[in-house]
Amino acid sequence: MSDNHYLAVQIETSIEHKTLCMDGYEIHYNVSGKENRDLIVFLHPAFSDHRAFDLQIDYFSKDYKVIAIDLIGHGLSKANNSNDKIDASSEHIHKILELEGNDGANIVGVSMGSLIAQYFAIQYPDKVRSLMSLGGYDISKENKEVEKAQRAANLGLIFRAAFSMKSFRKKTAEITCITKKGQALFYETSSFYERKSFLVMQGLQNVIKDRKIIKPKYPTLILTGEFDIELAKKLAKEWHANLDNSEYFMIKDAGHCANMDNPLEFNRLVKEFMNTHNV
Repeated sequence: MSDNHYLAVQIETSIEHKTLCMDGYEIHYNVSGKENRDLIVFLHPAFSDHRAFDLQIDYFSKDYKVIAIDLIGHGLSKANNSNDKIDASSEHIHKILELEGNDGANIVGVSMGSLIAQYFAIQYPDKVRSLMSLGGYDISKENKEVEKAQRAANLGLIFRAAFSMKSFRKKTAEITCITKKGQALFYETSSFYERKSFLVMQGLQNVIKDRKIIKPKYPTLILTGEFDIELAKKLAKEWHANLDNSEYFMIKDAGHCANMDNPLEFNRLVKEFMNTHNV
């Protein structure tokens, strides 16, 4: 897949690369924007990394402090020989907030990142100013339909990855985005994902399960792409219907990772939501 469209994207904002040292591995993250402003934390989709938000960094760094994390097993955050899985990300986020001197954040998650965002919010509800989800669903309600669909999709991707990581990256890009520019960006962001990282994803079993939770006090924005699969849109609408203090919007001309397909609309909706709720 050609990534010429992606390479045309140039980030003008000054970015500082930092690491969180854990037992046997490091979590990498980038910090940009205004130090004394409200914080936005971006959490990327599965198989991707912090570069999934390259089309958001300049826009939000003008008015906010911005942190984009490479979740464990993704990007530069290699799991190495640790037994930690993707569910450890909630602890990583909490520690990063402490390191950065922030007592709370607006959490923006895309796809798997939206599941981790909710998991963090369940464990550290007082640290969440607002939660914004794209391509996500309620993690506190097990859904057999979702399990079946994800199992089938993941088996196909793992089988493809066993023969060719290039083919795997190309297929995931085609699944997640509908525009050539979006697909090229996703393909590039998956360049550091390795076969052994599939083991890290087993931690999602701890993230998604039936649980009773206290209704969140923070506002929630739920987004889907117009051309995402029908199941994803259905689940997002159901989550919105069952969640107080939430808003739902569909992003036109976009697939699952709409922030890459239609960044202007995604950025506008997130910014307006934050302004409306003064977070």
